[in-house]
Amino acid sequence: MGEDIQIVNDTVRDGVRHVTAIPSALVCSRQIDFDLVDGRIHNLRYTGGCHGNLQALGALLEDQPVSFALDRLTGINCKERGTSCSDQLTRVLRKVLP
Repeated sequence: MGEDIQIVNDTVRDGVRHVTAIPSALVCSRQIDFDLVDGRIHNLRYTGGCHGNLQALGALLEDQPVSFALDRLTGINCKERGTSCSDQLTRVLRKVLP
């Protein structure tokens, strides 16, 4: 459940890896964008979803290591969907990282 994630962009420029993903149709957000620099999350932005909460998530994760997000957000369940917008981020991270 919740595994229909699509990576639509995964590029590296000047040491910054930019990822754009389309999350599962089970969640309210329609797109997740973020940058990775030296294993740290930057510029996390969601399109759609609960705007204020997802802005707060981006602010809290700014410059945090990927492991921080994985440890805290994996498995968060929204409305018994088996996933959430924050859980979808962890699934994207696992999909693009070795």
